Amino acid sequence: MSPSPPGPRRARRAALPAPVPAATLPRERPGVPAPCSGLRIGTGGVPSSARPRVSEVGVRRIRELGLSSMELEFVNGVRMGEETAREVARAARESDVAVTVHGPYYINLNSRDPDIREASLVRLFETARIGELCGAGSFTFHAAFYHDDPPKEVHRTVVKGIRELKKRIEGAGIAIDIRPELTGKPNQYGDLEELLRLSGEVPGVYPCIDFSHLHARGGGGQNGYESFARTLGRIGEVLGRPALERLHMHVSGIEYGAKGEKRHLPLPEADFLYEELMQALVDFQVQGWVVCESPVLEQDALLLLEAWKRASAAKWEAR
Repeated sequence: MSPSPPGPRRARRAALPAPVPAATLPRERPGVPAPCSGLRIGTGGVPSSARPRVSEVGVRRIRELGLSSMELEFVNGVRMGEETAREVARAARESDVAVTVHGPYYINLNSRDPDIREASLVRLFETARIGELCGAGSFTFHAAFYHDDPPKEVHRTVVKGIRELKKRIEGAGIAIDIRPELTGKPNQYGDLEELLRLSGEVPGVYPCIDFSHLHARGGGGQNGYESFARTLGRIGEVLGRPALERLHMHVSGIEYGAKGEKRHLPLPEADFLYEELMQALVDFQVQGWVVCESPVLEQDALLLLEAWKRASAAKWEAR
């Protein structure tokens, strides 16, 4: 493990750059469980500066900004048709932008109502289907709530649901990563150890690590280089090096309280030490997708990109 870096520099709001030509970068093979082509950094949703603010234009705007990924936000339901999905995939290929997807919020694989559990599976299947048509390599979602059930019982129920989801997705020939997300509130299923255990019990299913949720879930802990390094080390220990070479991540500033996450904040307004996170990602040679979920999407995604570039340059110079 590399030593802790100096304290983070004072964050400055990044000005939006003018459009630039598409960079020549290695391309990913969406849906294939293999290392990603480096670390792709981008926004959770269409950039605010895209005109019009639609997915295809958003993908192209990502490349103009110098970013390299965009997460499609299907949080209110999958309302994209097949034709539009193929247009998004074409724009992503032409712009060399990696695509990921966030599934609907209306998911609860631990509901006591079997109709709700089935509706959750249907929504997740549709997320995977349209996501693959968009060229997405991974989709994430909040899997369940505990209610008053013992966590171990909830885990067994979620494992059963994820196995059924995987069976349906694979049966339809859909190639996309299934990634339950690390959640931000203690009443939600999905802490780090639960997700690592889930991945061990359902081969081919991996976690989406939301570092800001991890920080908020513990009421402000899990912040800083050593904490980030422990998390990455734990992922590598349990799931192996390939999991760090294709890691789906969320980052933003976050407000939290005794019950965990309250709301997302711009990075400079929060206590989340994002520069130290980017240092840890460099030190652990993490590849995959970093999705910025800040209220100021591209501005903070560019801050993450700048921090990653500084950490990469410093590590290279130290060799």
